[in-house]
Amino acid sequence: MKLDEILSAAGKYKRRKRVGRGTGSGMGKTSGRGHKGYGSRAGAKKRLGYEGGQAPMISRIPKRGFNNKNFRTEYQVINLAALEQRFEDGAKVDAEALKASRMIEDATKPVKILGNGEIKKKLTVIAQKFSATAREKIAAVGGSVEEVK
Repeated sequence: MKLDEILSAAGKYKRRKRVGRGTGSGMGKTSGRGHKGYGSRAGAKKRLGYEGGQAPMISRIPKRGFNNKNFRTEYQVINLAALEQRFEDGAKVDAEALKASRMIEDATKPVKILGNGEIKKKLTVIAQKFSATAREKIAAVGGSVEEVK
C-alpha cells in the first residue's frame, strides 16, 4: 500500500446530499426549498434572469435612441491600390473575380470600391458602390465603372 494510492481514492467521489431525512441532517422538513411559492413545488424551473416576480433588470433599465444594426448594409471594402496589385491591364473586375483572387469572402455580399492608392491599369470595375475619388481615378486612366444594384 502506497500513500499516493490512498490519497487519490480518498475524496475522489463526493457523496450525494440526501434531503428530507430529518431535522438533524440540516436538510429536513422543506429540504432546502423554503416555504411555499413556485420554487418549493415539484418540477419548478426558473428561467435565466428571473427575479422572483419583481420587474427584471432588463425592464428596469431605461431605453433610449435607435439602433440600425439589423437594417444597415455592410459593404466589403476594396481600395484601388489593391486592384492595381492583383489585376492585369484590361481585366474585368467584379465580385466573382474579387472572390477568386481572395480579396473578398463572399461574392453575394455588396462591394464598395474606395479611391485609396494610385491606379495605372485600365480596368472595367463592376460593384455596388464607388467613392467619388475612385470613380475619378478609374475614369482618368481610361477604365470604366459599372454600378450594379
